[in-house]
Amino acid sequence: MLQLTERLEQKGEEPVLGQLSLPYELRIKSRLRTQLLDGTEVGLLLPRGTVLRGGDTLRSEAGDVVEVVAASETVSVARAGDAQLLARAAYHLGNRHMSLQIGEDWISYLHDHVLDDMVRQLGLEVTCEQRPFEPEGGAYGGHGFHGGHEHHHH
Repeated sequence: MLQLTERLEQKGEEPVLGQLSLPYELRIKSRLRTQLLDGTEVGLLLPRGTVLRGGDTLRSEAGDVVEVVAASETVSVARAGDAQLLARAAYHLGNRHMSLQIGEDWISYLHDHVLDDMVRQLGLEVTCEQRPFEPEGGAYGGHGFHGGHEHHHH
């Protein structure tokens, strides 16, 4: 099994051995047994807190390089032509600790029909789509998920 132990800071000239397609939920794991698109067994042994993004490259102990692909997954995409409406929706979703991907006139989150109803009640149009999910990095270290620190509501 190929052991992937290092995320490269930038794409180099090394040839890419294969591609590792993962949904967001698995791209936040630092320990994982999975396989490349060609079926090659791989193990991720990355530093804790590593969040993989589509286009990242990983190196094995033997020097083999693998490219990470953000897999398409079911996401809700909320659209509004009004920046204040988008901000209100982002605020309410953030209060529920949802990871969000933010575009110019849209926000997306992992599909949840209850949240879709809430966002529609705020006045946004919501569609369910299949696409890669690349949420914002967190303000506390860029992890892109809620975890690793204590958090209290007052």
